[in-house]
Amino acid sequence: MTNIPKIGTVMIIDDDQIDQMMYDRVIKRSGLIKKTVPFLYAEKALNYLKAPESEPIHMIFLDINMPRMNGFEFLDRAIAELGTKFTNLVVVMLTTSLHPDDKARADSYGVVKHFMAKPLNATSLQKVVSAYQTTMAVKQ
Repeated sequence: MTNIPKIGTVMIIDDDQIDQMMYDRVIKRSGLIKKTVPFLYAEKALNYLKAPESEPIHMIFLDINMPRMNGFEFLDRAIAELGTKFTNLVVVMLTTSLHPDDKARADSYGVVKHFMAKPLNATSLQKVVSAYQTTMAVKQ
C-alpha cells in the first residue's frame, strides 16, 4: 500500500462512535491518509466545511442513516451552500443500507464516487484511495 501517494485530510461523518473508532484505526494502519477529521453530526461537519479557517478536506466518508440530518440531507445542503467547493470533493457513502433505492439516490449525486457497505476495511479503503489518486492524476 505504500506506493500509493497519501491523501491529505479525510472527513468522517458517522453518528456511531464505534464505527468512527474502527475507521480511524483502519485509516491509521493503512498509512494512506495523513489526517482524519471526525464528526458525529452532519450539521457540525457542514459548519466546519463552511468555516473559512478550516483546513481543506480531500475526501468525505459519509453515513446515510443519522439523526438530525441524514447523509442525503447533508449532501443537498452542502451542494446548495458550498457549490463547487463541495462538489469538487470525493464523497464515499458508507452504510448498512444496501437498498437499491439508496444506491440509486447516492449515484444521482456527482460528488458521490463510491457507495459501500459498512464497515470500512483495509481492502475497501485501498480501493477508494487508488480510485481517488487515479482521478486526481487525470485532473492534473
